[in-house]
Amino acid sequence: MDSFLSVGKIVNTHGIRGEVKILPHTDFPEVRFAAKAKLLIVHPEQGGKFEVTVAVARPYKQMYIVKFQEFGDINEVEKYKGYDLKVPKEDTVELPENEYYFHEIIGCRVVDDEGNEIGVIEEILRPGANDVWVVKLPSRKELLLPVIDDVVLDVDVESKLVKIHLMEGLL
Repeated sequence: MDSFLSVGKIVNTHGIRGEVKILPHTDFPEVRFAAKAKLLIVHPEQGGKFEVTVAVARPYKQMYIVKFQEFGDINEVEKYKGYDLKVPKEDTVELPENEYYFHEIIGCRVVDDEGNEIGVIEEILRPGANDVWVVKLPSRKELLLPVIDDVVLDVDVESKLVKIHLMEGLL
């Protein structure tokens, strides 16, 4: 399933006309859940999948209410609660310069400005003003790296390499 990106999860049905509540896992819900958008409904364990087309969608609290063209009532969508919604990786939305997808950053090697090996990015946290990249160090400890211009000097997603400036107090 590596050739697919998760864009949401079906968490519940909504009403009786086949609408579903989706918890978005995307920074672009207005693109992913736009009318006529194609999505894959994917079984969470077995990975079986099939394509659906968005008829209409609207934001609702922290979720989206989506009606697919393929379904007309609650009985047809009930069984898809808990299923993932994915798109092929080649359908990624083009990002502005210096913005990256999680899957591009996780697994990157981190080196300092002198070329010393620091560790590998394992996780991304989003606590507030800026993201924080969790770097697993060779000592098995973790380094919390604030994603700010003073720290992150260069990101090369092709080479899976991030160059940083180790500010005093980070390690």
